[in-house]
Amino acid sequence: MNVRSRRSFLHVASATGLVAVAGPVVTMRAAQAADGKAAFEAKTTADAMKALGIAPAESKDVYLKAPDIAENGAEVPLEISSNVPGTQSIAVFIDRNPFPFVASFDVSKGALPFVALRVKMSETSNVRAVAVAGGKAFAATKEVKVTIGGCGA
Repeated sequence: MNVRSRRSFLHVASATGLVAVAGPVVTMRAAQAADGKAAFEAKTTADAMKALGIAPAESKDVYLKAPDIAENGAEVPLEISSNVPGTQSIAVFIDRNPFPFVASFDVSKGALPFVALRVKMSETSNVRAVAVAGGKAFAATKEVKVTIGGCGA
């Protein structure tokens, strides 16, 4: 076997092997993406949470730092942290936005469950931070007043 045909064989074999190994992973990710897509397209916070399969209870172990008044809804700073043991993910919802499910962050095992982000808000609304741990969801809620809307308002 010459060098060129050997390289071609290795290239085809490795590509075929990767496809065989990656097949189930792609399928699982496609299913997860479909659930996430339904949540991101939901028009209400309740529908988004239902699509994600969560029903959070208010908790003092989830901290949401947000301004009382946002002068510009196009850029509202949020900081979220969780003291819930084993936090696996943190999600953000803004009740009165056209699409209330704003973001979701996976937390690696052993990592500090903290996120800081800037969001757009169309109008004064409750902001909800939800931490998921051990199949349960815990939330913190804060109303943020918006003087100038940021979602095309």
